[in-house]
Amino acid sequence: MEEKIVGKTKHGEITIDQLAQIQPGMARLMDEISRRFYYLYYAAKGGNWPMAKHQYNETIAIMNIVKITRPKYAQDMETYEKHHLSPLLEAIEKKDWKGFEASYKKAVEGSDYYHDKYDYSFIRFVLPSKPPEHMYLGSPEKFSRKK
Repeated sequence: MEEKIVGKTKHGEITIDQLAQIQPGMARLMDEISRRFYYLYYAAKGGNWPMAKHQYNETIAIMNIVKITRPKYAQDMETYEKHHLSPLLEAIEKKDWKGFEASYKKAVEGSDYYHDKYDYSFIRFVLPSKPPEHMYLGSPEKFSRKK
C-alpha cells in the first residue's frame, strides 16, 4: 500500500493531492491580477510610486503562481512580462507618468492578444473610470486621517 504524504492542521489532515487540487485556477488568478493592475494605474496616476511598485510586484507574484499551476501559459506569461510589464516597472522607477501611461495602454492591448490566442476573446480588461474608493492611492505625503 502506497503511503500518502499528508500535512496536519488543527482541523485535520490534508494530502498533497488535495493541496494540488485546491490551487487557484486561471479565473481566480486573473481576477487578482486585474485588481492589482487597476490599483497600479491609479497609484501611478496619483503619484504614489511606492504603491505602484508594490502593486506591480504583487502582479508579478500572481503571474508566477500561474506559471506553476497552469504551465501551459508559462512561456506566454514570461513574454508578456518582458514586453509589456517591464516597461511599466521602468516608468515607475523613473516616476515617469507619461511613459507609464503609454506603457499601460500597450500592456492592456497585449492582454487582448493573449486572450485572443487562447480563445478568450470575450475577456477584455477595462480600466475603471475612477480609483477604488476603499483604498488611498494618491501621494503618501498628502494622506491624512482627519481627527
